[in-house]
Amino acid sequence: MLSIVIVGILMSLLIVLTVCGNVLVCLAVCATRRLRCLTNCFIVSLAITDLLLGMLVLPFSALLHFAEWPLGPTFCNIYTSLDVMLCTASILTLLAISLDRYLAVTMPLRYSSIVMPKTVAVAMASVWAVSLAVSFLPIHLGWNTEDGKVQNYEPGNRKCTIELNPLYAVVDASLTFYLPLLIMCWTYYRILRIARAQARRIIHTRPKLPVNNGPTSALPSALTSVTAVALREHKATVTLAAVIGAFVVCWFPYFTMFTIMGLKKDRNFPSEYPSVVWLGYANSALNPVLYAALNRDFRSAYSRLLHCGYQGCGRMGRPPCPNTLTTGVGGGSGGEVALLCGHSSSCRAGQGETGIMMVLQEINHGATTPSPHHINGVTVNNES
Repeated sequence: MLSIVIVGILMSLLIVLTVCGNVLVCLAVCATRRLRCLTNCFIVSLAITDLLLGMLVLPFSALLHFAEWPLGPTFCNIYTSLDVMLCTASILTLLAISLDRYLAVTMPLRYSSIVMPKTVAVAMASVWAVSLAVSFLPIHLGWNTEDGKVQNYEPGNRKCTIELNPLYAVVDASLTFYLPLLIMCWTYYRILRIARAQARRIIHTRPKLPVNNGPTSALPSALTSVTAVALREHKATVTLAAVIGAFVVCWFPYFTMFTIMGLKKDRNFPSEYPSVVWLGYANSALNPVLYAALNRDFRSAYSRLLHCGYQGCGRMGRPPCPNTLTTGVGGGSGGEVALLCGHSSSCRAGQGETGIMMVLQEINHGATTPSPHHINGVTVNNES
């Protein structure tokens, strides 16, 4: 009884954190004009997806852990399809965020012409199209079962499970986890390399430390600035490790077991299955922290919402970013990405501190000697 109570409390806590955290992300964007930028569409889409998962799937998953399915086979297949669809949409949105940041870092001059409202809409439509294609379509047509029949329609069946055949298990796991994982690891590795190269360039272009001639007061200042650059680069490494690490820890056990069970044609789920499923669900509770709360502007919006309420805080939003995404070099209408509204704004490519655009901005912030790779504060990367 004690273990049942503890498990029930943990599940309830995870559901509450998932719902409240993602509601807070949506309210922060709605109540703060500063956050209403195109690059935050992916963050809002991720929050809505995880919110729907917390409201429509997790309560029934908790019910299934303690009791038999009470709503019949039709609702069981709808629940199973929603589970697959929303988890898939959440993972693919994380992939879209990583690609958006990669483009912002590696192609700063072309970013605004690539990532436009139409591009974001197509990306979101593609995410949901793939999610529907691997969930409702095969489950309601029987493509996921061994005998081709629609699952969970056996007489007297009070269970609600997803059946697997080898083809469905391999295709689903590859499209919705293993391929996105490889792409995310590659994009974030490239971003980290660029951030480190940027840090080295800035450190090398700073004024040389005085030896015998010149004021000695410049020594502590130079050391402090170099240390700050090193610390920000280290922070980038830690942030990326948290993003990738949380994704792998949460979803790798589930998809490994999912694939093995499909290949073995095993309809009896092992006792560890509920644990790995809920570990995957935990990623939806972590996403508001990893992709929003680590950003200073989101934290500020959260603070206003929590301290004064939505109605009071709605009037405190700052003006939107100029031109939403871009500003011209030297105040003109040029096409360079001015890192989306400057150093202090979250409306910049790469999503603030959590994204590595923060690294490239904060690393060069306060540099005393601009390098050829900086134009009006804009980081121009030649590695793309």
